[in-house]
Amino acid sequence: MNTLNNQNQKMTNYRWVICTLLFFATTINYLDRQVLSLLAPEIQSEFHWDDNHYGTITAFFSLFYAVCMLFAGRFVDWMGTKKGFLWAIGIWSVGACLHAFCGIAVSGIAEGSWFVGFIGAKEIIKGISDIAWVASISMGLFIFARAILALGEAGNFPAAIKATAEYFPKRDRAYSTSIFNSGATIGAMIAPVSIIPLAAVFSWEWAFLIIGILGFIWMGFWIFLYKKPDEHPRVNNAELEYILSDKESEDVVVKEKVSFLQCFRYKQTWSFAFGKFMTDGVWWFLLFWMPKYMGEICKLTERQKILPLTVLYAIVMLSLYGGKLPTIIINKTGKDPYTARMRAMLIFAFFPLLILLAQPLAAYSYWFSVIIIGLAGAAHQSWSANIFSTVGDMFPKKAIATIIGIGGMAGGIGSFIINKGSGKLFVFAEIEKFQLLGFEGKTAGYFIVFCFCAVAYLIGWIVMKSLVPKYKPITDL
Repeated sequence: MNTLNNQNQKMTNYRWVICTLLFFATTINYLDRQVLSLLAPEIQSEFHWDDNHYGTITAFFSLFYAVCMLFAGRFVDWMGTKKGFLWAIGIWSVGACLHAFCGIAVSGIAEGSWFVGFIGAKEIIKGISDIAWVASISMGLFIFARAILALGEAGNFPAAIKATAEYFPKRDRAYSTSIFNSGATIGAMIAPVSIIPLAAVFSWEWAFLIIGILGFIWMGFWIFLYKKPDEHPRVNNAELEYILSDKESEDVVVKEKVSFLQCFRYKQTWSFAFGKFMTDGVWWFLLFWMPKYMGEICKLTERQKILPLTVLYAIVMLSLYGGKLPTIIINKTGKDPYTARMRAMLIFAFFPLLILLAQPLAAYSYWFSVIIIGLAGAAHQSWSANIFSTVGDMFPKKAIATIIGIGGMAGGIGSFIINKGSGKLFVFAEIEKFQLLGFEGKTAGYFIVFCFCAVAYLIGWIVMKSLVPKYKPITDL
């Protein structure tokens, strides 16, 4: 009788309210991590950083984020979805706000002046003659703030995926995940039009604070709007029955923990880890260095950067269609999911080759660079969505989180290397007036990094295909 009543009852759609909350959390996540890269020229000038200092800060953020990803999923499982997400966004919002006080901390450490305000701190820093000391201390303070930011941000995706699993049946999860995951690109896209004007009107410190406070506002909505679906008064019986429609099939999954060492016995683990190692750094490089590239190489002012960077990240939104290509291949060829996914990834791997043309064509118009780098970013996000899915193709469910953690760590190491190496390379190229194929100084340095970005995906694909040439699921784990 109850089932009959549920069939006659109009189903509520509260699960999409939760999906909307997850979307905004992911948007804030990417806004917080973009503030530094967008305001880097002003901050570098104030603290006397060169590109090596900036590269070190971005490199350690990538490394901290990757290490934290190893444990974030288990932390969220332990705390539960609601508390786990609150802890994650609370910690990263504190980390985001801490950046604003790095100048005051420098003035306090240098002169004992801790209660001077942002303007007072700037004046004190200007009067310090040992600029190398200022650069070193401030870099350490920013690394600390980035570490707190990374610690919290690592919990966003595990918590969001867990919330999606609680509120959506399996047939809807891919779609709902693609919606909240689009917040990453939206966050990167709206960052230039929000952060740069904020810093211009107030200061770079207030930009960090205002963007950081958004996380605390989100926490208020999460506290009042989130409960498990079977406890939520806004979820009626019809919607709850729909949400739990495949719960029985999920309950049979063995809930065991798999050790990291066990996973390293399989070529499939090394394949996934190598693919992440080669390609994650490309995305982080584009995210952290493109605002500087627009200023230093394309010679754009802070305000002039806003439109090109917004267009660049808008082009990256094309990646929303990247996840559909394997399905099209499966429907047309009847191939297994892994084979179809690898074929799609090979197609995506060719698009970054366009980056080789970014700087030569920039001599005619910087818009060529914007379009080319945007397409490369879209290819990366499409590649990324599919490489994550190869784990589910090969491994039992009980091992997926562990394998993804291992791959995330490998990607973080790759990101650390490319960001730290880029900073050192740019400083060297500028000082030594390094020349390559008609490019000189820092322009030559960017061309070298672009060359790596162009071939990284093909190298990653070839090694992955060599390690796992055909579909071979793990059955003994």
